[in-house]
Amino acid sequence: MIKVMIVFGTRPEAIKMCPLVKEMARSETIKPVVCATGQHREMLQQVLEIFQVKPDYNLTVMKHGQDLYDITTAVMLGMRDILNQERPKAVLVHGDTTTASASAMAAFYQQIPVGHVEAGLRTFNMFSPFPEEYNRQNIGLIARWHFAPTETAKDNLLREGKRESAIYVTGNTGIDALRTTVRDDFSHPLLDWAAGSRLLLITAHRRENLGEPMHHMFRAIRRIVEEFPDVKAVYPVHLNPIVRQAADEAFGSCDRIRLIDPLDAVTFHNVMARSYLIMTDSGGIQEEAPAFGKPVLVMRDTTERPEGVREGTLRLVGTDENTIWAACKELLTEPEAYKKMSQAANPYGDGRASERIRKVLEEALG
Repeated sequence: MIKVMIVFGTRPEAIKMCPLVKEMARSETIKPVVCATGQHREMLQQVLEIFQVKPDYNLTVMKHGQDLYDITTAVMLGMRDILNQERPKAVLVHGDTTTASASAMAAFYQQIPVGHVEAGLRTFNMFSPFPEEYNRQNIGLIARWHFAPTETAKDNLLREGKRESAIYVTGNTGIDALRTTVRDDFSHPLLDWAAGSRLLLITAHRRENLGEPMHHMFRAIRRIVEEFPDVKAVYPVHLNPIVRQAADEAFGSCDRIRLIDPLDAVTFHNVMARSYLIMTDSGGIQEEAPAFGKPVLVMRDTTERPEGVREGTLRLVGTDENTIWAACKELLTEPEAYKKMSQAANPYGDGRASERIRKVLEEALG
């Protein structure tokens, strides 16, 4: 059996890589070796339990007060030893995290080929999002196989001079994950609480939005909830203490905004499927929500997922309070505007991305 190491460390990575782990396990020629770096420890464990994936290695790099220097060096040193021990024929990393970038570099230093899952996403602004844009461009320089989720991502890679024969448009593995997590018979106290209301699902945690941008975002959301009595909002608050303090200050006294701890993937995806619209500065949600026909207001100035903007499933609204408020109000008061976004085509895949990646690697590795 040919060893292929699959590395992830954050909750979003795990959601998108666990379907690939399961798919690789079906191969007659490839043996997946799973390494979790533990960049997100508690949040990562939830996903592993849902998908019933048990890592072969766990670096547990997360520590209190860690910064990008800590994560990068801990991952690279940990991966050095694991790669020396396992000597896989390939290493697969996902997306744009520090785990992915550092793991790709560790493999490169040992001349082990790298496959980049969710390759080719670009804003072409190194500081938006930060440090993700650097991470994904760095991995792109190293990768032998670029598994692009869309034709737009492929075009980005071609413009950078990547060989077309090394690029494979597969769809996004995050859509694969929804087949495991979304259930018709799902029930939850949050949904009972929101019954009879239009539910806004909020996520916000980006580094570049900390401080005043986040305060503007939160003020806009509170204005909307106070203006529309039939609207409730749920916000699974990121573990970052700065984000938690800002959320408590903005929403703590509002009984129609529920602040909760981060949700496991099953609960989050099912709440998303039953929400009215999504307000986020996150990345993967921009791909997942259109699969449910949910409009997404992206509270960022740039997005590396322009396909959704072009198709009409996403709308970039930045972090200006009045702009966010006006965009959300439009979707709450103008049925045609809501219908146009909710019925737009999902450009991010058909749920078979992991299968396509497996077949490419089986052929390439023999």
